[in-house]
Amino acid sequence: MSVLLSELNIGDKAIILDVNIEEIPLKLLEMGCLPGNTIELLQVAPFGDPYYFNINDSHVAIRKETANEVTVILENQI
Repeated sequence: MSVLLSELNIGDKAIILDVNIEEIPLKLLEMGCLPGNTIELLQVAPFGDPYYFNINDSHVAIRKETANEVTVILENQI
């Protein structure tokens, strides 16, 4: 079952299924936010935005509105 990146819980690991290339900053794509890559939610800021992820050993902060444009599947559901 696929979910949005913004729906992960801290510690969840997932595989990126799809990204909305129209809405994702190019820098994020260059850092590995691409289909097939593994992503893990490390932290969430106190007011719920931004999220702090580990994408293929790169640590990245992603705003909630951007995280809503990425579809993932949890590793334990594969």
